[in-house]
Amino acid sequence: MIAKKKRWWQHSARFILRLVGWRLVDDTPPEPKYILVGAHHTSNWDWAIGFFMMAGLGLRPRWIGKDSLFKGFAGPIMRWLGGISVVRGARENFVGQVVDIYNNSKELVIALAPEGTRDYVDHWKTGFYHIAKDAHISVAMAFLDYSKKICGIGGYFIPSDNLKADMKILREFYEEVVGKFPEKQGLVRIKA
Repeated sequence: MIAKKKRWWQHSARFILRLVGWRLVDDTPPEPKYILVGAHHTSNWDWAIGFFMMAGLGLRPRWIGKDSLFKGFAGPIMRWLGGISVVRGARENFVGQVVDIYNNSKELVIALAPEGTRDYVDHWKTGFYHIAKDAHISVAMAFLDYSKKICGIGGYFIPSDNLKADMKILREFYEEVVGKFPEKQGLVRIKA
C-alpha cells in the first residue's frame, strides 16, 4: 500500500499529543481492512486521547452499536460519529453480521474494546478474534500507556486457528501497557 500524504488534521492531532506529553507509535497494518483492539480501557479519558491518537494516525475507525442507538433522530448522528448498527440478541449472530459488513467493504477499520467495560474483568470477550478470523483480516493492537505516555498501534497479526496461541500474542503485547487506572485493567485471557 502506498503511504498517504498526511493532512493538516493529522499534523494538528500529532502536535496536540506532543503538547500534552504523549508520543505516538504507528505500526498499522498495510491493508485497508482490519479490526482494531484497544486495551486497557479503564477511563473515559481513553476516548479523548484515543481520538487524537486515531486522528494522528490518519484513521477514522468505526464502532459497533446496538440497533436501538440508531433509531429516530439519533441515527444520523450516530452514523456520522462512525457508528455501525447491528442487531444484538440471542437469535442474531453478532460475529456473522460484522463479518458481512467487512466482506461488503473495500476499506474498514472497526475499533473494539475486548474488555467490554472500563471496570475490571477477569477475561476478554472473543468476538473481535472470530470476526478477524472469519473475515480474513488482521487484528491491530492499539494502546494507551499512561505510565510512559505512549499511544498508538504497536503491531498486528493475522489470527490462526489457535485461539490460545493468539491470545498469548495479545497477552505478551499488553502485559507492559498501563491504563489510567491500573487496578481496573482486565486480564488478557479467555473465559476459563
